[in-house]
Amino acid sequence: MKILLNSLLYHKKAHILFFLTYVLVTSAGLYFAETSVLSFLLMLFSIFILYFLKLKDKVKWIIGIGILGGLLPLAASHGAAYQSYMEVAVFVGIYVAMALGLNIVVGFAGLLDLGFVAFFAVGAYTYGIFATAQASHFIPFGKFPLSGESFWVFLFIGCFVAALFGVLLGIPVLRVKGDYLAIVTLGFGEIIRIVFNNLDKPVNITNGAMGISSITPPKIFGISLIYPNQFYYIVLVIVLSVIFIVRNLEQSKIGRAWKAVRENEIAAQAMGIPLVKTKLTAFAIGASFSGMMGVVFAAKQTFVDPTSFTLLESTNILVMVLLGGIGSIPGVILGAAIVTILNLQVLTELTNWLNGLSTSGIFSIPDALSPVKMQRFIFGALLILFALFRSKGLLPAKNRKYDAEKLTAGEVSNNRIVVVANEKMESLNGGQEA
Repeated sequence: MKILLNSLLYHKKAHILFFLTYVLVTSAGLYFAETSVLSFLLMLFSIFILYFLKLKDKVKWIIGIGILGGLLPLAASHGAAYQSYMEVAVFVGIYVAMALGLNIVVGFAGLLDLGFVAFFAVGAYTYGIFATAQASHFIPFGKFPLSGESFWVFLFIGCFVAALFGVLLGIPVLRVKGDYLAIVTLGFGEIIRIVFNNLDKPVNITNGAMGISSITPPKIFGISLIYPNQFYYIVLVIVLSVIFIVRNLEQSKIGRAWKAVRENEIAAQAMGIPLVKTKLTAFAIGASFSGMMGVVFAAKQTFVDPTSFTLLESTNILVMVLLGGIGSIPGVILGAAIVTILNLQVLTELTNWLNGLSTSGIFSIPDALSPVKMQRFIFGALLILFALFRSKGLLPAKNRKYDAEKLTAGEVSNNRIVVVANEKMESLNGGQEA
């Protein structure tokens, strides 16, 4: 038995065979069970297993895209809960992209931001205003609402406008750090929400607390995209692009500069890193992902109002980053997926199950103790547990490893040598070893 277990643990073919069997069983379960939440969650878990398989990165990417882009929607499409599964998957994607954006600011650059949802709101209102007749209240020319085809342009406009707001936030907070930075960013998030809440007088721009409704859905080749399974593919493409960009940024010159600033600003400045430019870039790039997802959110919900962008949402995104692992891209993706699925799927299903028991007289639970209403309590308990027992998150950040022999022999490019120098500097300042 021990020999068998060892062969499963260390044998590459055994890993692949186990993974294929797992994917086939869970996809068959999802296909035939129709409304099995467990099968849906287990199938999503296959991506987590894939991450640990001893395969080349390119192979993992191809398999992962195949599962998320083909197998998962196909298996889920057979059941009545197809659209609800896709709805959850869309929100997972939205929060993954936002958490990756916040990870740049908090994880890479070490700038604690408690008002990150403000950029999400900026993106959502940017599309919401122009994709409805709301824009005609303050723009005397042009024809509004804009057509659904404009959605694709607004993805980039939302991205740009949010990045601009990120820079505007970054400029006044350059002189503060730590707790003071957190307070300033928290204030910025609340200011944006209150401004949108009151920007209906004297000129009606956001329609105030009533929000903006009937937002035009996106169109492509004349087809309106209104169902969650259609938005699923939009979000999937954006999330894959965001992951690709963030992975490359992390290993780039600016990524190394962010980490140097995070570890020690004075040492980073002494090494010739421009603090202002580095911090502003982190704010702008992090905000741009959030703004882009704000456009998708507005188009999907066809309604935006200030209550969707409260401090609680900023806290939720920060929890995703902390839970997964600050500075860790796979960790943040995992953290965002867990919190979103827990929030939208698991707690809701658990409440429905308990309500069913209560209705049949088997078991009764007070309404105030419903799992959905205890959501914040559960998140708070999770945070405390992780802070105590796993402070670096589920998947802590890792530095790239280098072959010392190749480095000595001069087989590594000059760029890589610079990376090692910076990472050694990080280790001298209390960071992880290179």
